[in-house]
Amino acid sequence: MAENIYPIFDQTLTRQDKETLLKQRAIVVWMAGLSGSGKSTLAKGLERELHAQGFLTELLDGDNLRSGINNNLGFSEADRLENIRRSAETAKLFLQAGMVTICSLISPTEEVRQIARNIIGEADFFEVYVNAPFEVCAQRDVKGLYKKALNGEIKNFTGLDAPFEAPANPDLEIRTDQEDYSTSLHKLINTLLPRIKPNN
Repeated sequence: MAENIYPIFDQTLTRQDKETLLKQRAIVVWMAGLSGSGKSTLAKGLERELHAQGFLTELLDGDNLRSGINNNLGFSEADRLENIRRSAETAKLFLQAGMVTICSLISPTEEVRQIARNIIGEADFFEVYVNAPFEVCAQRDVKGLYKKALNGEIKNFTGLDAPFEAPANPDLEIRTDQEDYSTSLHKLINTLLPRIKPNN
């Protein structure tokens, strides 16, 4: 019952306390794009590079989340919304712990991305659109999902029979169909570093 819940948010150590300890500024990097666009590849590269530079990070990948905290969710509209809500709430916990949190989720509509943005907070939500057209992702088909979807074996597949709305105004857009991995990763890191280095 809600009336029997007594949060202690105001009694715990602050995010600033954690950031000072870690010598970094926390942020949530929310990477959206079609399956096969390169989100997970870039997220893993970003995590490794930031770790090498002394930053503490956490990577929340959509498939990992669906195999754990979200393993009871399907792909109905309601379940997709709940998937994003739980993922964003999890990211917010790491944000409050002072960490650079990298989220790699398809996040197919403006509605679900706005849910995440509202939970995390506008100032801490850095949206990256990993952009590759459906045809390019289908050619790559790194997980074999496009073949199954095009054969009718997967229903509600994003970009085919479920909508994908491109972010209208992302903080960063990366065209993985037009530039190689190293260029994309370099662009991502260089954009983020000024935002996560501590103020001197």
